[in-house]
Amino acid sequence: MERVRVSIVGASGYVGGELLRLLLRHPQVEIAQVTSESHAGEPVHRVHPHLRRAATLTFCRMGDLHPCDVLFIALPHGEVAPRIESFAALAPVVVDLSADFRLRDPEAYPRWYGHPHPHPEWLPRFVYGLPERYREDLRGARYISGVGCNATAAILALWPLVRADVLNPERPILVDIKAGSSEAGREPNPGSHHPERHGAIRPYAPVGHRHTAEVRQALGCDGILLSVTAVDAVRGVLAAAHAWPRAPLAESDLWRIYRAAYGEEPFIRIVKDRQGLHRLPDPKAVIGS
Repeated sequence: MERVRVSIVGASGYVGGELLRLLLRHPQVEIAQVTSESHAGEPVHRVHPHLRRAATLTFCRMGDLHPCDVLFIALPHGEVAPRIESFAALAPVVVDLSADFRLRDPEAYPRWYGHPHPHPEWLPRFVYGLPERYREDLRGARYISGVGCNATAAILALWPLVRADVLNPERPILVDIKAGSSEAGREPNPGSHHPERHGAIRPYAPVGHRHTAEVRQALGCDGILLSVTAVDAVRGVLAAAHAWPRAPLAESDLWRIYRAAYGEEPFIRIVKDRQGLHRLPDPKAVIGS
């Protein structure tokens, strides 16, 4: 099978580096170019030492990008939307891993991100990139948005219950999230208003984290609140969702609901172990995944 030529914008960051690590092992992918404005001209392994033998690539600048089959963008929030037309001209498929195109409602951006969206006409073109929720929409999609880490944990925790229509719509849902420091990216910035960039062990937002908008959009529920706190862990997100059912549910009912939703999903493990090295709940169980 002919391999897909992929380029990564912002490959020197945490997200870009993880993406590069995964794609280098994909048998149907050829990495064409990787960009970094601050490391242009340097070999990739100087920034990502673990890729020393896996990649012989050299960083280039965004202005030196050539057309490719798929363009992944791993830039900070707010830096993609103003340039979306130039990025879209480089590839027929664009995957933006920032939050710039996650929300469909343009009015949500001033509320949750503090500024209007510069290109609201592009929002309907993007498909939210969570395959467990939008797999059919993603087939053949040309523009795909990344998914917030906290949003992923909350959506995956609650989607089976929403899908089975067993939740009481009159009661609120609170998702208490403990997040590891990998959310901060490569360079923590405690002064930033972006919760994803904080590197210190401190609360992000008592209630009202910006990923709330993604969760409400994906689940179709407005009564969801997220509480996010940074904890002393390198990576992983632990989401404890507190929800109320329409009627009492036995534990066997919950297992049936979650197995029906995720039994065939390749990236989800339903863990029941309460003993052993990786017993629930423990974010360490997802290290390297």
